[in-house]
Amino acid sequence: MEEVLVVGGGIGGLTLGLMLARAGIACRVYEAASEIKPLGVGINLLPHAMKELAALGLEEPLAALGVRTAEAAFFNRFGQLIYKEPLGRAAGYGWPQISIHRADLHRVLQDAFTAAAGADRLLLGWQCVGAEENGTAQFRHAGTGEDLPPQRGACVVGADGIHSAIRKQLYPQESEPIYSGVNMWRGVTRWPPILGGATMIRCGWFTHAKIVVYPIRDAIDGEGRQLVNWVVEIETPTYERWNWARPGRLEDFLPPMRDWHFDWLDVPDFLRRADIALEYPMVDKDPLPRWSFGRITLLGDAAHPMYPRGSNGAGQAILDARALADCLAAGADPAAALAAYEGRRLEATAKVVRTNRTTPPDWILGEVHKRTGDKPFASIDDVISREELVAITDAYKRVAGYEKEKLRP
Repeated sequence: MEEVLVVGGGIGGLTLGLMLARAGIACRVYEAASEIKPLGVGINLLPHAMKELAALGLEEPLAALGVRTAEAAFFNRFGQLIYKEPLGRAAGYGWPQISIHRADLHRVLQDAFTAAAGADRLLLGWQCVGAEENGTAQFRHAGTGEDLPPQRGACVVGADGIHSAIRKQLYPQESEPIYSGVNMWRGVTRWPPILGGATMIRCGWFTHAKIVVYPIRDAIDGEGRQLVNWVVEIETPTYERWNWARPGRLEDFLPPMRDWHFDWLDVPDFLRRADIALEYPMVDKDPLPRWSFGRITLLGDAAHPMYPRGSNGAGQAILDARALADCLAAGADPAAALAAYEGRRLEATAKVVRTNRTTPPDWILGEVHKRTGDKPFASIDDVISREELVAITDAYKRVAGYEKEKLRP
């Protein structure tokens, strides 16, 4: 088989490249950035994703840089506990849930890919401007704008993110990403361990304000602090185009949480001490009718951008990579392999996109918000049963593909 051309050197693209290299399939990864810089903040790798990364020998490197998250805790905006559940191996999975800085994950994947395939197989500064169904891709230099030599391979995989040039070529009439009505501010704060230091916290509801908090690096200094990721979500009528690097302003999101002084976290103080704050809208796109056209296909956010409500976007890209690598390794004609990959992943990811819009795990917060009229409760058992709470989270796990029955040791 000719080389596979992977457009985009993010999580999905590098994971696919590594899987192909391990399967003995030659590939090149083309990244538009002229240099790899640490972008973004925290990310979660759920057990279904960690199963695939562990098979590549990456569990220990990732765990050494991140945090094995052991518990989820849901609170209302008055700091009252709604529900707790174990996560990862603490819940009986065969693989952990790892919370990690996106830059650390990216570095591990990049190092593993270049070690397996060769450093010359990762090409930086190559901005894709189009692809043909015969497996040819066109590029320009990201810095100078000059045309680069056309690249011909067995197939072209568009793993070039939410603003994918290849998706735009395949669907030229498609609009910009669809705004949810919720704006997000994300950042990291150096802070002593919260609730034991291995808990993912979801608190409040976005019609007032919601915050998600979880540690992504352990013991970062002599004071025993962790690097703690946070995400604030607030219903907001206006927004700016999605951009990883737009700075956020504290005065735009702190006021609704100014009195959130809980015994487990002083939220205003925590946010004021942030090292960085970024702003971008919560967006997604409608599921596509198809991804594969001849020898072109899509993967990850280029194929199915989704709301970050189930800690699951990166996981779905990793599952895409596993499915596509397996289909290509099966030895079929490249176009047939891409069609088979689409058959395995198109509807599965469409269900996740739709579920993230309606009933993700944090819908627990919305249901309690609705039933209480956004007021404190005397007992959570008077508001919602534990069986209902478990049903909400278990239903999402089934849709996203990480129900425990499929991922036991």
